[in-house]
This record gives sequence, structure tokens and C-alpha cells, in this order.
Amino acid sequence: MIRRRNADLPDLNGLLVVDKPVGFTSHDVVARVRRMTGMKRVGHAGTLDPFATGVLVIAVGRTTRLLQYVQDTDKGYRAEVILGIETDSGDVDGAVVRQLPVDPWPTRAAIELCLEQFLGRIEQFPPIYSAIKVDGQKLYALARAGKPVEAPMRVVLIHSIEVVAYEPPSLTIDVRCGKGTYIRSLARDIGVALGTTGYCHTLRRTAVGQFGIANAWLLSDLDEMDARKRWSDVALAPDAAVAGLPAQVLSAEEATAWYYGRSIRVTDRPVDGTIQRVYAKDGSFVGLGEFGEGQVLRPVLVFPAVTPNECAASLEPVTQNSVIRKDNND
Repeated sequence: MIRRRNADLPDLNGLLVVDKPVGFTSHDVVARVRRMTGMKRVGHAGTLDPFATGVLVIAVGRTTRLLQYVQDTDKGYRAEVILGIETDSGDVDGAVVRQLPVDPWPTRAAIELCLEQFLGRIEQFPPIYSAIKVDGQKLYALARAGKPVEAPMRVVLIHSIEVVAYEPPSLTIDVRCGKGTYIRSLARDIGVALGTTGYCHTLRRTAVGQFGIANAWLLSDLDEMDARKRWSDVALAPDAAVAGLPAQVLSAEEATAWYYGRSIRVTDRPVDGTIQRVYAKDGSFVGLGEFGEGQVLRPVLVFPAVTPNECAASLEPVTQNSVIRKDNND
């Protein structure tokens, strides 16, 4: 039963890091968080396929406006690749489309050498069963309708690939990559480079930017503890989504001007176009600003003040050392 939010209950804001279970879509997790929090405004920072598990960053309330900054971060994955078999979806849920015998199996040393060609910026064709749109239609919808599908090539960034285990035909790897990388395609391409093919049998996302498995909650645990009542214990503060950005702290007078949408003149000179997180003097997160011509900080997102005690502490709380400018005269 869906619990409807009582109009008398205060809105919630913050980030939930969830360890998505196998069989759930990312939308399933969003729907579950909506029910447990009573909030309609819930979103996620990057889709995980149903067969995959691991880190899914969920934003609740006004924090959904910060999701793009999480989506743009690097990701970490552990994948088990089965060599010699290819499926139409590139994963364990797909139908086998071909099998290529391997004799002899490549050595671990040969595999590690082969993986070097996948480091850096590489060209990749996403799986046909993906949400990428071609002429306004999602590839997986076209594929399911039996229509000819040609996935568009894209350039992705692979920071590292490490062999964790190898017992033919199973190859387990850890991957650190930029946004938009399809590990299913990487599994297939590694197989091809080894003279065969491959598919992704299991996939676990271990990190999204600074958010790792250690920060993640099981959905069952959130249900049992009543996440809404214990929001300050389970949620990260909204500014955790932008903890990698430099910070500015406003005086009381500047904070008032900020809420009227006015630009703030600053004494430091960051690079024009730099996006900065902005705080009131009491430590409340009040939004994002862009530094520009005339040494002014222009509001690009004005956030109703979220005090530190409304959520669990940010992963990187604001400190004297993390702030670009501190006005001690106010």
C-alpha cells in the first residue's frame, strides 16, 4: 500500500545511497523510496540494469536539482565476464546469439596485456538493449519491436581495469570509468579483443563519485527502521552532491541579497565560470553560484537553507580549510 504524504508533515531533503538489489530497476528503487518517505519528488543519479547491483544515489525533495553533479562523476564497477558466449543484451538476462570455442584459453598475463588497449578514451557501441535514443526512440524499444537497430558510437573514458580473478571462462574485473560507459559493451569488446566474444554475467557498481558501498543502505533496512522518522540518521545532506566544488561563505547581509537573487561581489578571484557551493554563516547550504566577470558570484541555484542537523553530515563537511572566503567581520 502506498503511504500518501500527510500535508502537515515537513518536506524531506537529502541524498540516500542505496545498495540496489538484483531484479530491481532503478525506477523500482525510486518508487520504493517515494513510498517510504511519502515524498513525490525523488530521482536517481544514473541507471543500473535489473541484473546489476550496487550503488544507486537517490535524491529526495529539492536535492533532485543537484543530481546532474552526481551523474557527471566517475563510476566504479566489478564485473564478471563470461568469455566465449555472446547474448543479445550483453548480460545474463539476454538470449545467447553465438558461442565461439576457445582453445587454448588466454593466460592471465595475456589478458592483462590486452586490457591496456581499453584504457583512456575509447570508442564504444552501446548494447542495442539500452535507453539511448535514436530519432527520438529508445534502442531497447526498437529492438523489442523487432526493428533494425544500429547503436550510435560514443567515446567513453576508462581510467583503470584490473583483473580480480580468472578461471576460464570466467573473468572478473574492476573498472573505474567516466560517465556514459557501458560495462556490457566493454565485456563484449574485451572478448573480441581476445579472439572470441563475451557477456556480462554479474555487475556490481561499487562507487558513484565519492559515494561507495560503505555509504549504501539496503532497502530492507530502510523499510524496517522507517526512513522518514530517522531521516537525520540515514540521509546525507544535499551539499554532499557537490562536495567536490569550492565553497563560499556569505555574511548575513550577503545572504539576504542572495535570497533576492542578487550577485555577490567577492574578493578572491577563481576562474570565470567556476561553479561554487554557497553557505550562510551558520553553515546552512544555500545554493550554487557561478563566478564571473566583475568578480561577482551569480546565483545559479538558490536553495532554501538546509542546516547541517537536518541530515547526516556531508561526506566532506564545510570547514575553515574548505572555504575559499570567510568573512570574519560580520
